[in-house]
Amino acid sequence: MRIAHATTAQRDAIVALWSEAGLTRPWNDPYADLDRALAGPASTVLVATDRAAGAGEVRGTVMVGHDGHRGWVYYLAVTPDQRGAGIATQLMRAAEDWLVDAGVPKIQLMIRAGNAGVRAFYERLGYADQDVLVLGRFFDDDLNAARERGSSTT
Repeated sequence: MRIAHATTAQRDAIVALWSEAGLTRPWNDPYADLDRALAGPASTVLVATDRAAGAGEVRGTVMVGHDGHRGWVYYLAVTPDQRGAGIATQLMRAAEDWLVDAGVPKIQLMIRAGNAGVRAFYERLGYADQDVLVLGRFFDDDLNAARERGSSTT
């Protein structure tokens, strides 16, 4: 396996893998997520390709980024025919290395509460529950319009 930064030529293959792996949601545009990660200096998408496949068929991905203190991992996915071959572990180690090289002291990730298999995978890699609750909010058009007018709805 070869792990390198994603290219725009791999966009469709990457998003197809994310969809096949069940990582996409209707409220998140995976193409926009990918483009933002590739455009920012504090984020990237790493892709595992099969060296034997010439230009390399996408076999796995991981999105990694940071805020200067905490690194975050998203969209870790491996093609079904390659699961269990160690690609996910290689991708996670590459994401960790990318963050260490950036001087980031901590890595975090989110998994869905009921996903015991994925939790076990990360625990085998040394990840542990950080005893925090992650809160979130989507910015809708009404909130954005209010901010543009100079008023706030919060």
